[in-house]
Amino acid sequence: MTDEQQRQFQGFSPKAFRFLRDIKANNNKAWFEAHRGNYEQYLLQPLRDLVTDLGDFMLGIDLSFEVAPAVNKTISRIYRDTRFSKDRSPFRDCMWITFKRSGKDWARWSVGYFLEINATWYRYGLGFYDAAPDIMAQFRAQLDDEPEKFLKAIDWFDKQDIFALEGETYKRDKGPDKPEPIRTWYNHKSFYLCCNRKNDEAIRSPQLVDDLKAGFGLTAPLYHYLLDTIARTKQPAR
Repeated sequence: MTDEQQRQFQGFSPKAFRFLRDIKANNNKAWFEAHRGNYEQYLLQPLRDLVTDLGDFMLGIDLSFEVAPAVNKTISRIYRDTRFSKDRSPFRDCMWITFKRSGKDWARWSVGYFLEINATWYRYGLGFYDAAPDIMAQFRAQLDDEPEKFLKAIDWFDKQDIFALEGETYKRDKGPDKPEPIRTWYNHKSFYLCCNRKNDEAIRSPQLVDDLKAGFGLTAPLYHYLLDTIARTKQPAR
């Protein structure tokens, strides 16, 4: 049996994107409960299948990744947390999967892989959700002390056209005298690599699994570099 035949993920149906479009226009509990079956069949189950198909590959990058195909593990909740938001809409109009190490305050202290889907577009990549300032300070210290090590971790970056570097930057350049490409990375408050696509044939087919494996595998050297950065940040001061 071939890998293609063993796969569970067969692509997202147009009905998945229709659900995401419609829930944006009908963002209330009554509508969601009336259409819960569509959510579970056309969104949740394909996301579970996608995580299952990627699990072994992602463990090849990091054995400590959470790979259980479950909500709040690798799959986002459809329910929004509105406690600290002005937007009181109870449901999301996008969904995502993540591969990261489990732990408290992961948004600040973890680096991981992601795929996010919307009614009209999807994106995937690697990076921080909102890196803790201490991590970025350590990152810049490593660029100061060991620039060659970082350049080795990203020697593939300028040879590809899949990912772009994104994330908030400082208004005042922190490394004006740094050579490129270090200067660009040095000036980020947080960052992630992202491939942005309009919904296409790939996301509607098993090809998405191959695209994600290729992209995630390509960026693995940077992932391990950032994992080391986080470990150094957490080391107690001597």
